[in-house]
Amino acid sequence: MAAVPTAPVPAVFDLKSASLTLVALLLRTTDVKALEAEFAARFGDTPELFDHDPVVVDLGAVAESTEDIDFPALVDLMQRYKLRPIAAKGGSPAQMEAASAAGLVEAPPDGPAPQPRVVERVVERIVEVPAAEPAAAEPAARPTLIVDKPLRSGQQVYARGGDLVVLAVVNFGAEVIADGSIHVYAPLRGRAVAGAKGDTSARIFSTCMEPQLVSIAGTYRTTDTALPADVHGKPAQVRLDGEKLVVQPLKL
Repeated sequence: MAAVPTAPVPAVFDLKSASLTLVALLLRTTDVKALEAEFAARFGDTPELFDHDPVVVDLGAVAESTEDIDFPALVDLMQRYKLRPIAAKGGSPAQMEAASAAGLVEAPPDGPAPQPRVVERVVERIVEVPAAEPAAAEPAARPTLIVDKPLRSGQQVYARGGDLVVLAVVNFGAEVIADGSIHVYAPLRGRAVAGAKGDTSARIFSTCMEPQLVSIAGTYRTTDTALPADVHGKPAQVRLDGEKLVVQPLKL
């Protein structure tokens, strides 16, 4: 009796590597009460500012501390502001063990920054030395992502490794992220995060500055306190001055 060929069974799932955009909370104190006061000072009574954003708790700055961190209280604090702590990194063995007990996984350490692609121009030397010498390397231009459609609440756009240009409105609840600068040639009403990987020279530009939140290289500013009249709803830019965000009018 001839064997009946069996059709291959399709896989019901796959495991693949993924690259995710996470907010990092860099702790500079182990005192959760002090953190709670700072959260209240920065964000006030605006838990809707965040939308259950996944967060990694960076313990690198307090890894040498001998004080215990109340991770359950820290997790509760973050959840009250609609932040979702999922991982911790950079802490001492005792801190990482306490973080794990609170349900935080250990995030892998940051890898080395990717090297920019370069173009080498080899110039032949018409001299007695019979060798070619490479000229100075030229870094590749930073890429730019262009979005020409309105972004509605819940949508997110990330310009990885470069700048972001948006030619339509960024509505309340939408989020634009770039490793470089962000240019919005329309009303900016959602959240804008420039310099997402630490570029302190990044800036945020808009022809109508009405943001829910702006951030450059991890320094945040919310609009709980209204922007000055000379920039609110008008062409303006956001830049980082030391550890302070500065909003300035643009003359177009």
